[in-house]
Amino acid sequence: QIETTKIYSYAGKLTKQMPIISERPFRHLSSNITSSSLVGGGNAVIPGEVSFAHNGVLFLDEMPEYSRRALETLRQPIEDRRVTVARVQRSVEYPANFMLIASMNPCPCGNYGSRTQVCKCTPSQIHNYVSKLSGPLLDRIDLQIEVDSIQYDEFRGKEKPETSAEVKARINRARAVQA
Repeated sequence: QIETTKIYSYAGKLTKQMPIISERPFRHLSSNITSSSLVGGGNAVIPGEVSFAHNGVLFLDEMPEYSRRALETLRQPIEDRRVTVARVQRSVEYPANFMLIASMNPCPCGNYGSRTQVCKCTPSQIHNYVSKLSGPLLDRIDLQIEVDSIQYDEFRGKEKPETSAEVKARINRARAVQA
């Protein structure tokens, strides 16, 4: 908490209502973010989103919609768990140990490979869309899962959902095993 709070404090993001960062950060970024907003910069060399996500989650929805330059700037922080922001006046290193979670469609229309929908994209469109993500960036993502869409009835299921008390009991048993 202290390490994360220091980052927010230096950037002037703490308030009287929130004088300390007490929960892990969850940063959901806009696809039009610049690479300097992502890693940090400016005259005061302030931290960027990768540092604001330190000890938390950095979420990129529709990953291919981000600029290739912004995506490539993620490679160093993912690898090193810190980011170095160099400017003419000085160079500053910030922590950037975050979990990257990203989502993307398989193609621009979102239906490539679907069991229930027809893809309207050309092979060239699919290639251009997927190739926005470089091999070195994808190599730094540990877990990649393809998920097909499902019908509501299939999602809802016939089983009775667990109660909160049942979920809590299951979590407590798992924690006891880990202790």
